[in-house]
Amino acid sequence: MFQGVIELIRGMLTTGKEMVSKPVTYQYPDVKKPVPPRSRGRHELKRHANGLEKCIGCSLCAAACPADAIYVLPAENTDAERYSPGERYAARYEINLLRCIFCGYCEEACPTGAIVLEHDYELAYYDRRSAIITKKKLLVPPPNPDLTTPRAMPDPGNLYAAIPPVKGGIEPVNIVEMAKEKQ
Repeated sequence: MFQGVIELIRGMLTTGKEMVSKPVTYQYPDVKKPVPPRSRGRHELKRHANGLEKCIGCSLCAAACPADAIYVLPAENTDAERYSPGERYAARYEINLLRCIFCGYCEEACPTGAIVLEHDYELAYYDRRSAIITKKKLLVPPPNPDLTTPRAMPDPGNLYAAIPPVKGGIEPVNIVEMAKEKQ
């Protein structure tokens, strides 16, 4: 019985301490609560520094999604209309956020780091159709307004013209110049 009284007093002390402490209140629309660095919010499709889209339309994110919430329709890049550095790009990219469980498997499966779960947690919708996020809403704006996609490839003879430069990497080779040198 003596042990029960001690536990009751400890519980009352905890309650009393919480009653006199200052409450933590965020005035939500004006002040947003900071989220932990590893939290997973709304998805974003990233771009390279040169403005090209990182998504190459491989659909590995859709294959890795356990909730089947991602739909990717790949299309072929051309020299006249270049979207991404690869041979393909995602002509249509949709995520159904009503199905998504925010597990992060899509982010882990992406070989180019194109899809990233950011920290935006305001995901309220009035109808089911607006919960399907399209590529237009997912794609981040380019670093410079002149670097939008699609655009023409600057040097069509160079296979590596669309590939962003890698720091400390191998210099790209212009195959047209190599062919001229051999002749």
